[in-house]
Amino acid sequence: MPLGEADIAAFYRDAYAPSADAERYGRWRALSAIAKAEHIVQLATAIGMSSPGAVADVGCGDGGVLSELGRRGFGERRVGFEIAAAAVEMAAGRSEIAEAAVFDGDHVPAADGAYDLAYASHVLEHVRSPGLLLREMMRVARAVVIEVPLERNLSARRPAARAASEAAGHIQRFDRAAVRGLVTDAGWQVREEILDPLALAIHLFDRRSLGARAKGAGKWAVRRAATAVPPVGTRIFTLHYAVIATPDRGA
Repeated sequence: MPLGEADIAAFYRDAYAPSADAERYGRWRALSAIAKAEHIVQLATAIGMSSPGAVADVGCGDGGVLSELGRRGFGERRVGFEIAAAAVEMAAGRSEIAEAAVFDGDHVPAADGAYDLAYASHVLEHVRSPGLLLREMMRVARAVVIEVPLERNLSARRPAARAASEAAGHIQRFDRAAVRGLVTDAGWQVREEILDPLALAIHLFDRRSLGARAKGAGKWAVRRAATAVPPVGTRIFTLHYAVIATPDRGA
């Protein structure tokens, strides 16, 4: 069942609580952070923002992406906001992060224009009002990066895929047009975009046997080929989509 309003805070609190799977989840988050950081750097560089000053991660989790950005020397000051206090504590302990704070999931506790860049990587699919949160990010930053999985496709309709999505806390289903619509509805424009089938390492994560690894490699190869024809690929498979947006000067 999709998360109800009252369940959201508890879901993310539990996600960072000590458990038998904590080590595995930690490895997964660290691996995922590499691709997420790469997308942020690539998009920002494409619009001439290769060396931003203040950078905010809205929905920072345990701070893995901010930490990866720090290792790449991206951003002079890196700040994270997250609804789960346990995750904030983990993020605050990372040397690459200047500050991490709890927020309510809707309103970013920062002044207008406080950041050069704000991003939300795999966050908007988890929130009740993605447009509201995006506008908050636009309020506090002069450029915004968002990344989501595109789950309006044939593969994602399968019962097993829907169950996995709900188990991950996804309550929104996006396609490329919906993401771009969120940006333009707020009066901003998409400047650059990335469509990603994910790296081979992601598809091979925790696949131990030769058969399982072969299946993961095949899955990666098919999605990689499909990405070359976006109208086809996004209708069939779940691909990851990232954009960078700035105010629409022509509006």
